[in-house]
Amino acid sequence: MAQYQEMAQTNTLPLPPAITSRGVAATELRPWGAFTVLEEGRGYKIKRIEVKPGHRLSLQMHHHRSEHWIVVSGTARVVCGEQEVLLSNNQSTYVPQCTAHRLENPGVIPLVLIEVQNGEYLGEDDIIRYQDDYARTKV
Repeated sequence: MAQYQEMAQTNTLPLPPAITSRGVAATELRPWGAFTVLEEGRGYKIKRIEVKPGHRLSLQMHHHRSEHWIVVSGTARVVCGEQEVLLSNNQSTYVPQCTAHRLENPGVIPLVLIEVQNGEYLGEDDIIRYQDDYARTKV
């Protein structure tokens, strides 16, 4: 058991490329980190999101999708509507459609999470930004 725990703690290899309905997944870089679409189909999309320490995504909202976030490693500060929570490894939260939300990494190691989107439209242009550290606000 101790050997397994030691291996799990020292395993820092990147995830292998995933296969999507369109072939090998590509990672998209953002000022706050990166995301990779692992799989998508009608009405859903699954992403691996990595947020650099001290960075955060915009305060945003989506008209056409909800999101589930599961923390794989690191610490997530999540603002969802009027609530703010801290999440760590193996904890999750739900972001309802049409709800202002923000994801932040207040820690010193990269935040890695899995995001599951559900909705009728899952395009990256369904983002209404209210505040953004990288001057991408469009309201």
